[in-house]
Amino acid sequence: MSLHSIGRRGPVKAKAVYAAIAALALTTGIAQGADKSAALDLIRRECSTCHGARGVSVSPMFPNLAGQQPGYLEAQLKAFRDRSRADPHAQAFMWGMAAQLTDSVISDIAAFFASQPPAPGTAAEAAEIAAGRKIFEEGIATQHVPACQSCHGLKAVGAGPFPRLAGQHRSYLERQLEAFAANLRANEIMHENSKNLTALQISQVAAFLSSQ
Repeated sequence: MSLHSIGRRGPVKAKAVYAAIAALALTTGIAQGADKSAALDLIRRECSTCHGARGVSVSPMFPNLAGQQPGYLEAQLKAFRDRSRADPHAQAFMWGMAAQLTDSVISDIAAFFASQPPAPGTAAEAAEIAAGRKIFEEGIATQHVPACQSCHGLKAVGAGPFPRLAGQHRSYLERQLEAFAANLRANEIMHENSKNLTALQISQVAAFLSSQ
C-alpha cells in the first residue's frame, strides 16, 4: 500500500499512518542514539584505560586502535565476545570486556576508533627498517613467506578485514607474529605466513611497520 493510496482513503486514516511512521522513525533514532551513547561511555570508562582516550595507547602491551580498519575492529570484538579468539592476551583482557557487547555497540566502538588520527611512527635503526621493508614488500621466497603488502596494502594501512599495521607498537607486533607462528592466536593464513620467520626477521618487520 502506497502513501498516496492511504491519503485517498481519508485524512483521518492518513494522519494515523503518518503518525505511526513518525513514531517508528523517532523510536529507531532514539535507540540508535542510545547505542552510540553507550559505546562512547564504554570507551571513556573502559577502553581508554588501556588504549587511550582516542585509541593511541601509552603502553606497548596494548595495541593502538586509532585509524584502524573498522571491519577488523568489529571482527576482533566479536571474536573476543564469542571467545573464538583465545590467545592468552585476549583471554586475560578482552573476554570479560566484550562479553556483553551488542552488535550495534561494537559497530559504534569500531567506527569511533577508526575515525581517529593514527599514531605516528616511532624511530628505529635504519638497517632494521630496510630489512623489514624488504620482507614486507617482497616476502622471502626461500622460506615460503609471502609479501605482507599483498594483504595489508602498500603503506600497511590495511583494508576491510586486514588490519592497519603502520604505526603499531613494535613489541605488540612482535608478540602477535610470535603468537600466530606458534598457533597461540588462531589464524590459518597468518600461521602459514609467519611460522618460518626467524626471531630476527620478526623483529625487523615489526621495526619497519612501527616506524611508518
